[in-house]
Amino acid sequence: MAVPLSYSVRNLWTRKLTTLLTAGGMALVVFVYAAVLMLDAGLKKTLVGTGEPDNIVVTRRPSGTEVQSRVDRSQVAIVESQPEIAAGPTGDKFVSRELVVLIALPKRGSDLATNVPIRGIGPQGLALRSQIKVVAGRLPRAGVAEVMVGSSVAKRFDGAELGERLRFGGRDWTVVGVFDGGGSGFDSEIWGDGDQLMQAFRRDAYSSVVARIADVRSFAALKERLESDPRLTLEVKPERLFYEEQSRALSNFISYLGITLSVIFSLGATIGAMITMYAAVANRTREIGTLRALGFRRNGILGAFLAESLALALVGWLIGLALASLMQLVQISTVNFQSFSELAFRFTLTPKIVLQSLAFALAMGLLGGFLPALRAARMKIVDSLRAA
Repeated sequence: MAVPLSYSVRNLWTRKLTTLLTAGGMALVVFVYAAVLMLDAGLKKTLVGTGEPDNIVVTRRPSGTEVQSRVDRSQVAIVESQPEIAAGPTGDKFVSRELVVLIALPKRGSDLATNVPIRGIGPQGLALRSQIKVVAGRLPRAGVAEVMVGSSVAKRFDGAELGERLRFGGRDWTVVGVFDGGGSGFDSEIWGDGDQLMQAFRRDAYSSVVARIADVRSFAALKERLESDPRLTLEVKPERLFYEEQSRALSNFISYLGITLSVIFSLGATIGAMITMYAAVANRTREIGTLRALGFRRNGILGAFLAESLALALVGWLIGLALASLMQLVQISTVNFQSFSELAFRFTLTPKIVLQSLAFALAMGLLGGFLPALRAARMKIVDSLRAA
């Protein structure tokens, strides 16, 4: 005969302070665990969201990043001539020759400077990025020392607000627009006319070529043709995959560090739950004997105490996840190990993280409650009833 679940719940309610303290310890661990997963999910969402599904990025093999890449003008012309590249109503192909350079800018309110990427785009650069919306000012004019900045850059760096001037490449550049990249990595960039930036930084080659293909099913053929061409040393990737790979090193670092901290904290929370449940068993020895005398089996006693421990874990999970969900209001910035530039992104809570944190909390409750529950189930009726 199984012990009613209400019995376990009432016992937790009776020991309010102990229940709250134990659940609080578990909540802290769940908070750390969920926050780390949310941080990683936010990073990946930001960079994967930077790419369009039908865009490709062409860089020098094996540069890995646009900053380290170099694509000569002759190679760009070959890419542009490929039949898979989509064209607009006027016949102009959706291709943007792009230059990406890092500059150091001081953060607002401090003397600390960090790397910010500047992207020089071609005439089709904006048409290739549907998520880019100008929210203040206007677009930079071709042939003029003007730039527009991502919303994250405008908020965090000196001289980056609308109407201010930035000094780089031996020139002063007027900020004429602020754009919203839809939460993508573009929010952490500065954009300007590619030809003007090429002159300013004295570059004779581009960093990358971004193009739209008319049919994504033709990507494999295009990739094979360009990468096997002996005249070229190019690598072709879908834009989303390209930016996803940019997050790999930082994502691995966050994951390994977060899991390590979570495991360490979870050991303490599990031990706390175990102590709480052992104390509950010791204080309810006669009660356990009475239940056995009334006909409740050992398995029922075991299940009742395990249910208490799992209920503690469930309460801790609810509190911890609720606190972690508030982190979605926070925007953080860090250096992307792959591109060596600063990247701003937000914590992101997903259904997968909700389920993972729940499983993590229940695992702590199960480990912390099993041995005390086993001890309660093994008590003999006579010894339990004789206990003081």
